[in-house]
Amino acid sequence: MANLVAADYAVIIITMIISSGIGVYYWLSGGKQKSMEEYFMADRSMQMLPVAIGLTVSYISAVSLLGVSSENYVYGTQYAVINISYGLATPFVVYLYMPVFFKIGKASAFEYLHKRFGKAARMAGSFAFTLQLLLYSGVVLYAPALALEATTGISTTASVIGIGLVCTFYSTIGGIKAVLITDVFQSLLMLIAIILVIITAAMNVGGLDKIWEIARQGSRIEFDSISMDPTVRHTWWSLTFGGFFTYLSLYGTNQVQVQRMLTIKNVKHAQSAIWISWPLSSLMSLGLCFTGLAIYTRYRNCDPLESGRIGSYDQLMPLYVMDMLSAYPGVPGLFIAGIFSAGLSTISATVNSLAAVILEDFIKPICRLWNKEITATGSIIISKILAVIVGISCIGLAFMGHFLGGLLQAALTIFGVVGGPVFGMFTLGMFTRLGNQRGAIVGLLTSLVFSLWIGFGQPKPPIPNKAK
Repeated sequence: MANLVAADYAVIIITMIISSGIGVYYWLSGGKQKSMEEYFMADRSMQMLPVAIGLTVSYISAVSLLGVSSENYVYGTQYAVINISYGLATPFVVYLYMPVFFKIGKASAFEYLHKRFGKAARMAGSFAFTLQLLLYSGVVLYAPALALEATTGISTTASVIGIGLVCTFYSTIGGIKAVLITDVFQSLLMLIAIILVIITAAMNVGGLDKIWEIARQGSRIEFDSISMDPTVRHTWWSLTFGGFFTYLSLYGTNQVQVQRMLTIKNVKHAQSAIWISWPLSSLMSLGLCFTGLAIYTRYRNCDPLESGRIGSYDQLMPLYVMDMLSAYPGVPGLFIAGIFSAGLSTISATVNSLAAVILEDFIKPICRLWNKEITATGSIIISKILAVIVGISCIGLAFMGHFLGGLLQAALTIFGVVGGPVFGMFTLGMFTRLGNQRGAIVGLLTSLVFSLWIGFGQPKPPIPNKAK
């Protein structure tokens, strides 16, 4: 297996320095983070395009780059149907959910639960969200570590710690402005990684149409699964309806996305940013689906997992890049930088959002019980300490990533089993008059227990014969 050379490492290091430099810049510029409004909501000064890109890449992460490509390589293109649900769900986010948070205008989305139900409901929802994001961050950090392990021989430990420290650094000192601007830079690297895979495959087999034809001959083109059996991996029903509610939970009530929307000055511009993020998300998603077919053209006659070259299908994309592009110094490094950037964009969002939630939903209410108020300066200091603690926690949880199975399935499971009940809590409050605090908390806990059992209690499904 080919290894990275000095030029590749130089490219990776430069991209990490650029991300860190953006954090330093926003630490030293603007209002110099003297207010919580600036640190967590950018003084509502952000433009639509960077926020739209941030909404797109915060969850199209390294999990997507590695997981969606391997999904289509192994199981075929049925997963691409999920993009229909994105279009169906966007109007609901734009006109029903997002204006509610804009009207409240607080850094924590869970302020709504406090106003609608009460303090206990707010803390219950915040705790569940914290659990969800920490679990997901472990998967996201573990994904780029797999990329390094498959291509350079650098240990997973070194990869996780290195990536985790970089994103913790710039998101802690730079606040939400640094997170959003680095998202723009990192999205370009992610796009380059996707294009590299597709172009090299097209050049190798003689065109994009040849990629499609080879995939069709290998039974990888599949859009007709309409089974009602819930145990079937992907069907039109699970992808359309399941994707619809997954998208609503991610964009409609999730703290990470709500906080990004609140960095824009008014509700109309925020709505425009969401509309812009929809085609961007679908474009990235469909591009990733096609990379799986592109990789299939290379390994269709000699599966690298069966031959022992890799230990997981999630390592397919970096293996492909090293096989095809290692003769061009610096190019594989650019690809690896794209993988790292995908992880950085999500972890930085996690660090900033969880710092806001823990401060607003736990620390400040506890201080009020003692009749103490935290000053603006004290809030900034505590926020940065919390950001460091969250970043270190993400690094620790990343070492549990290998217990969760395939990256894409693990990520979707986490969002479903935890994000679904939290989304239900918000929806209960927004669309019913009868819901009360006791019912909201009981419903949250009950659904969490059942969804965790369903999501993680079943045996691991076998890989279909067509992937072998």
